[in-house]
Amino acid sequence: NDLKVIEPKTQSEEDEPPKVKLKELPPYLEYAFLGNNGEWPVIIAKELSSKEKTDLINVLKTRKKAIAWKLTDIKGIDPEFCSHKILLEEEHSPKVQSQRTETQRSYKERSFPTSFYGSNARTSSWE
Repeated sequence: NDLKVIEPKTQSEEDEPPKVKLKELPPYLEYAFLGNNGEWPVIIAKELSSKEKTDLINVLKTRKKAIAWKLTDIKGIDPEFCSHKILLEEEHSPKVQSQRTETQRSYKERSFPTSFYGSNARTSSWE
């Protein structure tokens, strides 16, 4: 009954960085990079002091393997589970359907219960 310790397979530090398109961020966030030349981007708060930013980036650099940069990096979750698929039978084809609209009357009936309009409603003392 000897238990063997098996080290998990890890990716090397020289792995290809993810190819991402940097988007405009809200004014309270900014990009920081864990690699050279804008590689391995992370989003951090702008309000951090320069020491806090440096400390955070150092921690993230040492723990870079813990971050799931791609769907395939997430341990225990099958990437196919996260992928959107539309399953169609061979003889069927997708069709575009127009959006349904409701009449004002049905909207009013659904939005306000009939007791709202009933005679039991009190009048305000402000009147």
